[in-house]
Amino acid sequence: MKMTTSIELLPWVWLVFAAAALAAGCGRPSSRDGGRQEPLALDAVAESYVKLVLAVGEHDEGYVDAYYGAPEWREQGGRSLDEIRAGAADLLARLPVLPPETEEPVKLRRTFLERQLAALAARVDMLQGKRFSFDEESRALYDAVVPAYDEAHFQAVLDELDRLLAEQGFETGTLIERYEAFRKQFIVPRERLDAVFRTAVGACRERTAAHLELPEGESFDLEYVTDQAWSAYNWYQGDYRSLIQVNTDLPVYIDRVLDLACHEGYPGHHVYNAMLEKTLVDGRGWVEYTVYPLYSPQSLIAEGSANFGIEMAFPGAERLAYERDVLFPLAGLDPEEAAAYDAVRQLVERLRYADNAAARRYLDGEIDARAAAEWLTRYAAMTPSRAEQRVRFIGQYRSYVINYTLGLDLVRDWVDREAGLDEAGDRRWEVFAELLSSPRLPGGLRSETLTPGPSPRGRGE
Repeated sequence: MKMTTSIELLPWVWLVFAAAALAAGCGRPSSRDGGRQEPLALDAVAESYVKLVLAVGEHDEGYVDAYYGAPEWREQGGRSLDEIRAGAADLLARLPVLPPETEEPVKLRRTFLERQLAALAARVDMLQGKRFSFDEESRALYDAVVPAYDEAHFQAVLDELDRLLAEQGFETGTLIERYEAFRKQFIVPRERLDAVFRTAVGACRERTAAHLELPEGESFDLEYVTDQAWSAYNWYQGDYRSLIQVNTDLPVYIDRVLDLACHEGYPGHHVYNAMLEKTLVDGRGWVEYTVYPLYSPQSLIAEGSANFGIEMAFPGAERLAYERDVLFPLAGLDPEEAAAYDAVRQLVERLRYADNAAARRYLDGEIDARAAAEWLTRYAAMTPSRAEQRVRFIGQYRSYVINYTLGLDLVRDWVDREAGLDEAGDRRWEVFAELLSSPRLPGGLRSETLTPGPSPRGRGE
């Protein structure tokens, strides 16, 4: 294995964006005292931030992933991108300096506003035609850069997969043909999908509720859709409600059911948004959490915690036991084959950074869409149709893909460090709940010893 770059978390990048904006004359001085700008209270910054996010959404479809704040704030009067960019620079320059004795959540709140605003400014730059490399873009939008592995790293995993499939009796054809022949045994029949998925969500919720105090009245609606670049999506509605959509364009394999149930539902996106609403919006009156800009550092926490939530709800061997004893029979699949399928699943998860590698090459212009799909088929063990869908996702969401992979590693590493040795798991749930209810962003999870590990796939997979 050769790692060609290291994981980076760059808190200083936000100051660079703010300084660049001010140097370009984008800030609007708020006093006549030598051009100095008077600091604003955090509540005032927060309200203006929300309105700026909504204003960007008028230019960038999909930018506002969720909003459940004041309805009248949706009407922005058609602000131009230049005006939005100037507004972000102004707010960055006027963030108050907090005294040392300020409580930790408020310090985190200030950092949250600073970095979210800087990411907003970078997104506006992109809308105005500025081009970033893959790594520059992920720094600017998500406060992080993923490691880059060479082909030899992925090939070593594929060689293991080759041997494992041969042991299962799949020896004829190319590796991807044999892998797909093996997996076809584990497709959930369409007529059974709803029952299997709802059962899985119920189990995820039960396990989550045993450790977290969920908001009273929280709920979700479930829909099955087609013709989407993603495989599932959570649309948060506010008032502790979500709409979860599952894309049935491609076959749904039995392992994906539990992945999506946890990731989109419990303790994933639905719980993350509901806990933020309960703790920070209702509990503290922090209006900035009534809006969720998709292309922002918050997404790394959202996707990372949703992926890690699968491990929290079904740690270790508990996942295999539940799938074998409950989901396999419900789907009409042979429980005796569950262990073999789980072994292959865990091995293939080690290929997850191949997705980021293909995205980096594609978005940096080193390869075209066809070559990117071929690369994913070869090194990520995707079928050609699955690889083509993934390239469409990359083309639409760009460097967002790092949030699934690196996001999981950062969240897992932070929980492990904060919880320490916790065989019962109670402390891990306490630490995880703290993350779901706090303004913490990627820089606050940083570790110099982070080691990327295996990952399930989440939104957009």
